[in-house]
Amino acid sequence: MRFNWIRALAFTLVCYAGSASAGQVSSDVTVLVVTDLGEITVAIDAEHAPHTAANFLRYVDTGAYDGGQFHRTVTMQNQPDNDVRIEVIQASKNRGQPDDNLDPIQLERTSVTGLRHTDGAISMARGGPDTATSSFFFCIGDQPSLDFGGDRNPDGQGFAAFGHVVSGAEVIREIQMQPADGQRLEPPIRIVSVSRSSH
Repeated sequence: MRFNWIRALAFTLVCYAGSASAGQVSSDVTVLVVTDLGEITVAIDAEHAPHTAANFLRYVDTGAYDGGQFHRTVTMQNQPDNDVRIEVIQASKNRGQPDDNLDPIQLERTSVTGLRHTDGAISMARGGPDTATSSFFFCIGDQPSLDFGGDRNPDGQGFAAFGHVVSGAEVIREIQMQPADGQRLEPPIRIVSVSRSSH
């Protein structure tokens, strides 16, 4: 009996530790992006970039990206006027929806979040600092010039990375290589839906 009791207690402690670890991991929210060319699964880092993640998820939860599009592709060949070149694809919400963009958010700089624009990172598009609304992009390859202090943007403030691709990197690369007029995808690649995923 004593042996069984000790074994049961040990089992309980292992299960508790496993649950605690799982709770820590679950701070990432998983989002499924379904496009006409395939699916992309993204882990949203709500712990390190809480404001940017919350901004993105409020568009996800209202269905704003459903029927949206990947409209821009940036390759090494289609940015001749840029001294600092990057590789990304950029998406926008469904412009046919009656609601306008929500208020822009403050820029969560990579120097604060610790996140980086590595291969497969998801980040918010912007003009000036504190202007990001709904448009987002995926990095193809490491793009350090998009981090804080990078020189892709003249203001040097970088962009707000807030997660990374878990699966579907091949879909991102396929979108990047679609026909384009300059950097404008022609035709754009339709986003069927963007939703939180249970996986």
